[in-house]
Amino acid sequence: MKYRLLAGGSVLVLTAALSACSPSSGPDSGNGDGRTTVDVWLMRDSVSAQFQKDFTADFEKRHPTIDVKIQIQEWDGIGQKITAALASNDAPDVIEAGNTQVAQYAESGGLLDLSDRKDELNGEDWLSGLAEPGSYEGRQYGIPYYAANRVVIYRTDLFAKAGVDATKIKTREQWIDATAQLNKGGTQGIYLPGQMWYALAGFIWDEGGDLAAESGGKWSGALDTPEALRGMAFYEKLQALGKGPKDSDEDDPPQAEVMAQGQVAQVISTPGGAKVIAENNPGLKGKLAFFPIPGKTAGTPGAVFTGGSDLVVPAAAAHPDEAVAFIKELTGDTWQKKLAVAMSYVPNRTSLASAVADDPGAAAMAVGAAHGHATPNTPGWAAVEAENPIKDYMTAVLTGGDPAEEAAKASRDITRAMNAGS
Repeated sequence: MKYRLLAGGSVLVLTAALSACSPSSGPDSGNGDGRTTVDVWLMRDSVSAQFQKDFTADFEKRHPTIDVKIQIQEWDGIGQKITAALASNDAPDVIEAGNTQVAQYAESGGLLDLSDRKDELNGEDWLSGLAEPGSYEGRQYGIPYYAANRVVIYRTDLFAKAGVDATKIKTREQWIDATAQLNKGGTQGIYLPGQMWYALAGFIWDEGGDLAAESGGKWSGALDTPEALRGMAFYEKLQALGKGPKDSDEDDPPQAEVMAQGQVAQVISTPGGAKVIAENNPGLKGKLAFFPIPGKTAGTPGAVFTGGSDLVVPAAAAHPDEAVAFIKELTGDTWQKKLAVAMSYVPNRTSLASAVADDPGAAAMAVGAAHGHATPNTPGWAAVEAENPIKDYMTAVLTGGDPAEEAAKASRDITRAMNAGS
């Protein structure tokens, strides 16, 4: 998913802006001297300008017959732009795509099947939240690039005042107890708006449920299963320990601003939210820290939605072998570690998590990312997100509606949207 606005709207603040490179010179691009030009689309803020410069120089040194031409793309309207490129004879060689969008592009037949390159590209321990949505109908089209996910951002001063030790919060029940202890003396134990549906998804996954399920080639909404209902019950219990609105999400009002302005002890956010909080209230600088969203048991952190990007190769790419060489370098050990440090991302493989050990926010993300999930892997899911009956369901339950009845209604709406959009 895009990380300018991580799925569901949580802001991931990145420090560097990028400059767009010159347009692609087409499928026959080259320098006339035996060198091949690989045209690459990367998204705004996926890498810093310095990282891009360093990587390009190193890649071209290692591959003296290949030139790299990177074009920086904007998130707004990128879906239509990629769709058009895949249907043309003038596609770039490599495209960065939001991980949950790969199935939609693969369904069109516009992507190169990279299943036979998985071993070469270190597929043995890819993050499942990137690898699974990068596949479609048993074939691998998207190669995991980078990930990010939500954690708990908390105020160390309010935790200390309430006598709460964040390092001892390992389970969901311990989290509830600590939040109740924090929710005193004018402090909100947590600010959790009623429609943060990606957080709900994590609680549902913890219970063994899902947002939708596939059977016999047809998808159906699954919010009315016992597992999903238990996940919603936990969300309701946690949300009640704060004053978050029941009828809006984390962007209305922006939760980072709410935490900056009041006595809010915790929010669920990507780590970049801490920078926004401190920018809105400089007095909180140095008073914000992170821990992974707790799971049902101490030994397993909470399930999280893994946002991020995959790299894909269009079927019409003029230089597929060179494209794979580019992807191999960018997703390999050396540059994944450098990317993680430079951008506070989670690397694409669980074995590389130690690369962010010195970054508290990214380290907390990496713990959760090892247990990350993606939204249902079907092209029709885009229609669900556009309509988003999950948000309406959450508000209905939080304002007194019968959970089972509201879940059944939302599941029907999900089923209709998914199958109409497939």
